[in-house]
Amino acid sequence: MDSDKVLRDHSIKITKPRVAIYDILLSLEKGIDAEGIYSMCTDMGLFVNLSTVYRTLELFEEKGLISKYDLGEKKYNYSLKKGSHIHNLECVSCHRLLDLECPMKQIEELVSRETGFHLTEHRLELKGICSECMAKGRGNR
Repeated sequence: MDSDKVLRDHSIKITKPRVAIYDILLSLEKGIDAEGIYSMCTDMGLFVNLSTVYRTLELFEEKGLISKYDLGEKKYNYSLKKGSHIHNLECVSCHRLLDLECPMKQIEELVSRETGFHLTEHRLELKGICSECMAKGRGNR
């Protein structure tokens, strides 16, 4: 997809640094920190301030283009939202299903950073009691 069009569609002014940062995020399979993006921009011959990278990442996050993952110790990774990965949350009483955006991305980033292990798949099963069943006293099943 054309980076300029994506930015325009999200009411983001087109600048060389913004397009480059978007393209970098688009090219990666895993998250990256701001310093990594800054380094890649420099390697491409695009000299931007690190503060510009941070401001651009904040803007992209505000506009819903990227996800920001807290890795602890005031370290963050960023990745482009390339489509949602949904899990189901099932009520064990009435069996109603709710969609839940996958919470595993942050865990995958942590596993990769801490162990160097790249997860290729995961399974996450979530069950509980919905608020309606709790209100009806069905929460003890």
